[in-house]
Amino acid sequence: MADKSIKQPENVPGKYYVDQTCVPCNDCVKEAPNLLEYSADETHIFFKNQPKNQAEEKQAKAAMAMCPVDAIGDDGE
Repeated sequence: MADKSIKQPENVPGKYYVDQTCVPCNDCVKEAPNLLEYSADETHIFFKNQPKNQAEEKQAKAAMAMCPVDAIGDDGE
């Protein structure tokens, strides 16, 4: 389960976030390319945008479900 106390600093404010347990496997970026992005040094992924519609919300939930290390959470601010 993702931990909002260790969010990646690049996450935009909002419900969804990636925490510091991320191992950039790329699966989530493929699932939600409008929402997620690699960090500049490619060591982790973060939310560059929060979902703005139902389709993007579905993508965010799918990315969260497929994360192998449960680094994506939906209880952020």
